[in-house]
Amino acid sequence: MSGKRKTNKIIKITIAVFIILAVGIIGFKVAMSNAVEPYDSTDSTRVIIIVPVGSGTPQIAAILEKKGIIDDGDIFKLVSKITGNNGKYKAGTYALSPSMNLNEIMKKLQSGISVGNMITIPEGYAIAQVADILEKAGLVDKAVFLDELENGSFKQKFVEFLPEGPNRLEGFLFPETYEIPVNASEYDIINIMLNQFDKLYTEEYYTRTSELGLNINEVITIASMIEREAAVNEDRPKVASVVYNRLKQSMPLQFCSTVQYVLGDQKARLSFEDTQIDSKYNTYINAGLPPGPICSPGLESIKAALYPAETEYLYFVVDPNGKRTHQFAKTYEEFLKYKKEYTDSL
Repeated sequence: MSGKRKTNKIIKITIAVFIILAVGIIGFKVAMSNAVEPYDSTDSTRVIIIVPVGSGTPQIAAILEKKGIIDDGDIFKLVSKITGNNGKYKAGTYALSPSMNLNEIMKKLQSGISVGNMITIPEGYAIAQVADILEKAGLVDKAVFLDELENGSFKQKFVEFLPEGPNRLEGFLFPETYEIPVNASEYDIINIMLNQFDKLYTEEYYTRTSELGLNINEVITIASMIEREAAVNEDRPKVASVVYNRLKQSMPLQFCSTVQYVLGDQKARLSFEDTQIDSKYNTYINAGLPPGPICSPGLESIKAALYPAETEYLYFVVDPNGKRTHQFAKTYEEFLKYKKEYTDSL
């Protein structure tokens, strides 16, 4: 065989090998593409899947196949290995659907974000109101929830600084929108909210608390009053300054919100008799701060309590401009003037 013919043969063989490899690669890609397609693209039904702690890819594959989320558990295991996702899945409770492809399923199982009931705790709500929201949503037994608040053992850093009693966690159930995991207990739900507070109350805030000569319970007490008194963020640091200025001058705070906390009702205007109610929370007849928070403050109110505006204000009254802002006053005479303007506008 001449050298030329030999070379041509080698070229032909090489081309044939490349064609076979290309066909194989294309075929593999087609097979993989089909493998990751949804089991049933027309079925978007959400199915709750529980992945126990310690589950490996084979166990997860078996769960998914049994629940009808995927067609073949062996394919799930193979694709997990090829894509480098093997061993990255996290325990949790997930809502998956047969209409999801394997990539979507694998990504969801790596998130660790358990599905649950969405619930919003508004800023300025007290424990009793939070309990009502959760009970109405069917998430807690109110009596059990309140018992856990008083007696449950919680490990967050700030808990050791709180006084004992039924209201010890008032102010610390951080107002937020939560996704409550399926079958979460009353204790679990409280712990989720306390963890959120713990996450947001940073070391900077602990340092600032010490600089103010206060403890965390006192800071959140001030923040809770700010939350209940101020409707707009721009007013919060000024309301905080009124609190600190009055405390420095040993003036009673005379915050209506503290009396409303005792009454349990949110009155538009308190009567004189209301302001004389016998309670440690009544800042009309007791000097200093109330014994604890009166609601769960939002982050802006907490920041205002930690970093109040520098003012000489001792009073504030609702501005009659209809924007829910306040007018602030340094003197009692100025306060009476603003109060008359507000009263005349009613």
